Amino acid sequence: MRHSTGIRDTRPGRTGGTRDRARDEEFVRAVYDKHGVFLLRVTTGLLLGDSHQAQDLVQEAVLRAWQNAAILDPEAEGIRPWLLTVVRNLVIDGYRARQARPPETIDTALNAVPGPERMEPALTRKIVREALADLTLQHREILVHVEFLDQSVAHTAKTLGIPKGTVKSRTHLALRALRAALAERGYTP
Repeated sequence: MRHSTGIRDTRPGRTGGTRDRARDEEFVRAVYDKHGVFLLRVTTGLLLGDSHQAQDLVQEAVLRAWQNAAILDPEAEGIRPWLLTVVRNLVIDGYRARQARPPETIDTALNAVPGPERMEPALTRKIVREALADLTLQHREILVHVEFLDQSVAHTAKTLGIPKGTVKSRTHLALRALRAALAERGYTP
């Protein structure tokens, strides 16, 4: 006798004492056919769109239903609320487990860290940027034109609208200030 709530009759003689593989496969197939799409949709929503995790949780819920196949009827409507409760509890358990342990690192975060061959140039760039920030605007401007853009003194003088002698003296003072700012940071070129 099958009840409309999805609970099977467990009186002696109604279910065999041993598992029947064909019956087990039929049970799992019936649960997936009747409730799988609905469960996946609901679980994906509960997990804010994480379909891979949702598939895992639906699979776990069906496994738990199979473990209780002696009392559950996959064709009855009463099994759906039972499955939803299992899925909901699995989602809550997963959330609580993530809160109880430190956050996991993902591989992409580790890929962003430069390797040893790129670490030194990256650190040098960072130190130079910080040292340049300590310079006056005039000194930074001169160094950008003369050193980084590799412009001649004459071209820099024309671009900035200052005499060539001023470009030369500002370049000298800017390089001296930059060396001092780098030395303060423990960097010696």
